[in-house]
Amino acid sequence: MLNNLLIVEDNPSMRRLIKSVVADLAAAVHECADGAEALTAYEKFLPEWVLMDVEMTEKDGFTATREIVAAHPDAKILILTKYGTRRMREEAERAGAREYVLKENLLAIREIIH
Repeated sequence: MLNNLLIVEDNPSMRRLIKSVVADLAAAVHECADGAEALTAYEKFLPEWVLMDVEMTEKDGFTATREIVAAHPDAKILILTKYGTRRMREEAERAGAREYVLKENLLAIREIIH
């Protein structure tokens, strides 16, 4: 079991859904509503995994991922998106994400992070 997991997702309904999928995999599941909060939350909780949305209002997930990885090179970030394009996957990799999962396949998260 993980100690801490961080969900960064601006849609409250999607955040609840993601949390319901992974809640039993971590002692604590923390949440942020935007990429602008992600680095602060990462440094506060030091999660083993970050589940990061891409499209958010204040700061997008790729920018937030780059900031976290720059400050914490060992950070494990899984990008969650509804877009499965090659360009998006390449951008996630360039940002430093370790994994990439489509939101339509949330159960795949369990296989990756456990």
